[in-house]
Amino acid sequence: MAGSDGKRRKIGFWYRLAAFLAKPPLILLFKRDWRGMENIPRDDGFITVVNHNSYLDPLSYAHYQYNTGRVPRFLAKVGLFKGGFVGAVMRGTGQIPVYRESTDAVGAFRAAVEAIEKGECVAFYPEGTLTRDPQMWPMAGKTGAARVALLTRAPVVPVAQWGANLAMPPYAREKKLRLFPRKTLTVQAGPPVDLSAYYDREPTAEVLREVTDVMMDAVTEQLAVVRGEAAPAERFDMRKAAALRREQRSSGKSTGAARHEHDEPGPAPAAAEAAEGEKNA
Repeated sequence: MAGSDGKRRKIGFWYRLAAFLAKPPLILLFKRDWRGMENIPRDDGFITVVNHNSYLDPLSYAHYQYNTGRVPRFLAKVGLFKGGFVGAVMRGTGQIPVYRESTDAVGAFRAAVEAIEKGECVAFYPEGTLTRDPQMWPMAGKTGAARVALLTRAPVVPVAQWGANLAMPPYAREKKLRLFPRKTLTVQAGPPVDLSAYYDREPTAEVLREVTDVMMDAVTEQLAVVRGEAAPAERFDMRKAAALRREQRSSGKSTGAARHEHDEPGPAPAAAEAAEGEKNA
């Protein structure tokens, strides 16, 4: 099992610098409702799986996680590591670059496994992009976190967050902060997901999908508690939605009343954003 000798990552200079710069405006501009910190392991490597509904929520989650004393390592686009102050912070804090559409993409997952084995926390956004669900519930996830979880057998902590999406809604025409009235950033960590039934099974595509669904169910369960309402019975699946749109276009039903009847409601992502989500591993 990962990190069996009680290892944990030290916070370090770069993370403390990032916190020094980011925490004061977050504290000033937002209220906080942080729950479930007792579910964050005190030692050894572990995984968090987090829902994603705003460009702002990585800061909200990072603030929460930092205050537990267990700083996360995120998987992030390689472009963020290229030069400048942001690149220096990304490298200095040990974030993991993801090289999409290349043979180096697998390197991110290898780095995630190595980090967990060294006693670190690796944070996954299994949806791969901002949720397209019209009501901001978690979408169907991608299988990268499941693959790492089965390989390391590290604890998997589901984390739900809400509030950042009210301050910076996804897919808004203008990416502006809506600070007033003052928003509350709620982050809730649940107990680790029990994946022991899958440890001795071959990690086939079907098994990885089952494990991913179990993890996304746990995240959704935490978010339902945060929101105080029941989640939808069926999880939004971006691939199925894209297939339905293609089918409608090919059958000539993508305009007028037919589109109103069949297309999913809510924000329509730009083509580039949709393509990004499709290729995210």
